[in-house]
Amino acid sequence: MKNLASILNATGAAVDKAHAEGVHVNSERYVVTKIDERSMYCRQGKTGIVVVKTKQAILVGHYPEHVQAGNAAQTVEALADYLIKVGY
Repeated sequence: MKNLASILNATGAAVDKAHAEGVHVNSERYVVTKIDERSMYCRQGKTGIVVVKTKQAILVGHYPEHVQAGNAAQTVEALADYLIKVGY
C-alpha cells in the first residue's frame, strides 16, 4: 500500500517506475494507463483496478472482464468524492 501511496503523492521516481514496471496488487501485475493528482488507472488484459486517494484512505476498486473500465472508474471516483465530502 505504501507503493500506491507514494505513486499517488506524485513523487517523480515512483511515478516513473510505475509507468515502466507497472504495479503489483494481490500478487498480480497491472500496467499503469493513467496517473493524475489523486487517481491511478491500471489494466491487466480485460480486467483492471482503479486507485483513488482521499484525505484518510486509499480506495482500490477491481473490475472484472464484463465491467467497462469507465463505469468502474466513475463509481470509485464517486465514492472517493463522497468520502472527501464527509471529511474522510
